[in-house]
Amino acid sequence: MIRGRALVTGASSGIGLAFARRLAADGNDLVVVARSGGRLHELAEELKRTHRSEAEVLVADLTTPDGVAAVERRLADTSQAVDLLVNNAGFGTFGRFAELPIDKEVEEIELNVVALVRLTRAVLPGLIARRTGGVINVASIAAYQPGPWEATYCATKAFVHSFSQALHEEVKSSGVKVLSLCPGFTVTEFQDRSGADSSGVPGFVTQTADQVVDAALKAYRRGRAIRVPGGPNKVLAATARLSPQLMARKMAGAVGRRLAKI
Repeated sequence: MIRGRALVTGASSGIGLAFARRLAADGNDLVVVARSGGRLHELAEELKRTHRSEAEVLVADLTTPDGVAAVERRLADTSQAVDLLVNNAGFGTFGRFAELPIDKEVEEIELNVVALVRLTRAVLPGLIARRTGGVINVASIAAYQPGPWEATYCATKAFVHSFSQALHEEVKSSGVKVLSLCPGFTVTEFQDRSGADSSGVPGFVTQTADQVVDAALKAYRRGRAIRVPGGPNKVLAATARLSPQLMARKMAGAVGRRLAKI
């Protein structure tokens, strides 16, 4: 990508942290967004020391209207325009939907879907006007089928995947790129926060955050609409897409049951 300024949500850990480090190494300045101000300031100092990259810290809780509004304002600021938005912030819940706290499920939708839509809308007009830059939305291979015992999470990622592909077609003639990134199982803090039991996940489908980011940026530079990192994950996504819905649902349910420890 052309060197410029990237805004990364969920930049304090996991895939977001890997994006921030890689984009800084590639010569970009950053706006790093997360709820954890301490982690973000440490990251900003690291990026400046290691890569001479300026990293603006924006502490915001994207599950709240005020947090989303603060990031929207920053994306709309043309005096220091953002060239790439990485919508990475998100979380998952696992268990029987009827037994999960409804407020947490709604919060999951607010972060994974509503915040992502609002931030994408905030950045796109400026990108289109400049005819450059783009958006990377972090979906998941969970987007490819309904997910019993992770029903809300899979539904939010299905939305992100569909939404991103539609926008890719809408804006590609303007020179703006939109990528739906669909990683499989990635070693991050996501599992601990969601309470998922990942002990039974086979190693051959596991990737690091750095591997996911490397695949994403290669696809983004090539103007791709979708990227599923890793050969085994491509097979899993294709199997889910081509299988009868009943079979795909049953397979996803078996995985979801294991992750939810049921």
